[in-house]
Amino acid sequence: MMKALILDNQVVQIEEAEFEVHSSLSWVDCDSSVEVGFVYDGTAFTNPETVLSAEDNLERLRARRNVLLAETDWWASSDLTMTAEQTAYRQALRDITDTYSSLDTVVWPTKP
Repeated sequence: MMKALILDNQVVQIEEAEFEVHSSLSWVDCDSSVEVGFVYDGTAFTNPETVLSAEDNLERLRARRNVLLAETDWWASSDLTMTAEQTAYRQALRDITDTYSSLDTVVWPTKP
């Protein structure tokens, strides 16, 4: 077990053993995956580089949705008629951000 030295909810040092520090700092047990710069919320450590903002999550969702729509753009060619299932699928893709805001939670519609 390692020890993380915490200042203002951020890991500033990792050590194998505690030593006396200023009262503005505190020691917390951690495993070897924790690194300097991680954020400690009082219960868990997170890597700030892997935590996406709500805007970033939504942007990633839109980007993936746009790829899926682009793959079916040919269905909407003027010389083709889309089936009801194809139309519903494309509409569900366009509406996906009304229900979901992250790639981590999205349930994609089934492609016909």
